[in-house]
Amino acid sequence: MDNLNYGVIGNCKSAALISKYGSMDWCCLPEFDSTSVFAKILDKDIGGSFEILVDDDYEITQSYIYKTNILVTKFHRGNDRFEVVDFMPRYQSEENGYYSPPDVIRFIKYISGKPVFRVKYDPKLEYAKYPTKTIINSKYIKSYTKDGNYNSVYLYSSFDFEAVVNQQELTLTEDAYFLLSYNQKILEQNVERAYLKLERTKVYWLNWSERTKRYKKYNDEILRSALVLKLLSYNKTGAVLAAATTSLPETLGEIRNWDYRFCWIRDASMVIKVMTSLGHYNVARRYLNFVIDIIPDKDEKIQIMYGINREKKLTETILDHLSGYEHSAPVRVGNDAYRQKQNDIYGILVDVIYQHFSIYDTSMQNSEELWTIVRSIVKIVKDNWKKPDRGIWEIRTEYRHFTFSKVLCWVAVDRAIKIARLINMTEYVNKWRELSDEIKNNILENAWNEEIGAFTQSYESTDLDASTLLMEPYGFIDAKDPKYVSTVKVTRKKLCRNGLMYRYKNKDDFGKPSSSFTICTFWLINSLYKIGEKDEAEKLFKQLLSYSNHLGLFSEGIDFETKRLLGNFPQAYSHLALIETAENISGGLLSKEEKIIEAMRYTG
Repeated sequence: MDNLNYGVIGNCKSAALISKYGSMDWCCLPEFDSTSVFAKILDKDIGGSFEILVDDDYEITQSYIYKTNILVTKFHRGNDRFEVVDFMPRYQSEENGYYSPPDVIRFIKYISGKPVFRVKYDPKLEYAKYPTKTIINSKYIKSYTKDGNYNSVYLYSSFDFEAVVNQQELTLTEDAYFLLSYNQKILEQNVERAYLKLERTKVYWLNWSERTKRYKKYNDEILRSALVLKLLSYNKTGAVLAAATTSLPETLGEIRNWDYRFCWIRDASMVIKVMTSLGHYNVARRYLNFVIDIIPDKDEKIQIMYGINREKKLTETILDHLSGYEHSAPVRVGNDAYRQKQNDIYGILVDVIYQHFSIYDTSMQNSEELWTIVRSIVKIVKDNWKKPDRGIWEIRTEYRHFTFSKVLCWVAVDRAIKIARLINMTEYVNKWRELSDEIKNNILENAWNEEIGAFTQSYESTDLDASTLLMEPYGFIDAKDPKYVSTVKVTRKKLCRNGLMYRYKNKDDFGKPSSSFTICTFWLINSLYKIGEKDEAEKLFKQLLSYSNHLGLFSEGIDFETKRLLGNFPQAYSHLALIETAENISGGLLSKEEKIIEAMRYTG
């Protein structure tokens, strides 16, 4: 059974997925949301891949170099041993910026014996929509498509080009390399240069990881998730992607397939809040600059999502020539949800801005622009909070008074009040307090269902929704409040199955949901911990961690029965929730002495 057993590599510009057998089955260049070079994950027959092929008697294992996003796939058969070290270069350059080219390097490390393998180098540019032609030049192998949009990539290698293109047998006797680039290289490429880029990239990730706060428990899981979130941050604009892929289905054989290579204000803001809690402030600064750049006018409508280069129109199209992941069509590019109205984004955004003002001196650059955004958002909330919307789960066909959206409208005003106090703009506090109280009382009156014994998905509804579990973390209600305790217990009873959570069980645009949503299970675990069921929370947490793939990575959902990973991958939402949960139940930060002891574990 395939289980999204992929590693992800990237350099904050683009990303690639490599299977546990060393096959690169997904890669878009030059950027995350560019058309694909390899898309075997979306069509095994025509999608294209870059594979390392060995006989069946080779044993293959895979792991990350500790504290990095560098992936190592090990091949061995007796004394015949070699490793494929996959990475996308990222490191400090002499010009004080970062060297993050649209390149993938596959460093072939010779270990021992005379290992033999073949290479299947089969790029299919432009989502394999048109024929890709491959030619051999004296310096590189060039693949290009003339039809549709002209596109091309270049492969450099220390191996014989003819042998690579024709899938001939290669015997390894020394280190070798492949370098796949969107650009033609000016400098000569060789093994030494590839190795130097590997070492520099390793140093970059080790230094980044060293700045991550350490906890009494679950540090490896927290760090791997943090590395995923960093990888999904787009350095050029500060945008944070929801995931690195498109159209990996929520349920096999169904049509809940979406393109997640965009920046949702909600998801990204949650990521930023978590990354800041871990000590990674630069990611937050860049994201807030992204927000400032996309909201230039005081009266401009805030979209729920944007392209990573600040695009506001994300037209959705279907690539019907691709069969889809495990034949789960359609394959979509673009996302029509950008048109939707979701009132929860205002609270999530102001919550992150409040964090910024709490951490940094108010003389910080951009503080005035952020304060303008805060005031604009309060005005938008005042004018819109009573209106129905599509909700956090992007219901496409129906507007309703979703409880979570109302709570987050309250959060927007509550955090705006806190910001006003921080920066001595106290004249705003009283009038905003009236609005805050009005929204809160409205929620308490309309979202609570006495008969069900819980806050429900929407006003005048009997349906339950995992998002109501967030009422406590956002400060709307106390964890010991009987109504919250009851909501947690009833929601678990109705939405939890085999230790995994539905988002909701009522019918939506596509029928009844049939798979779990990983972030919701983390929310449940947090809620149980907060209401005092700590042992049960930790038990569920350990169980959920065991459902990750072989590298500790999570997608969007998990099948209730088989525990197979489902949905786009790796999913920022799932990994940010993992970090939040681990922070809550870990027992706090490490002391200085504990840090020294822990460091000694890895240095011997």
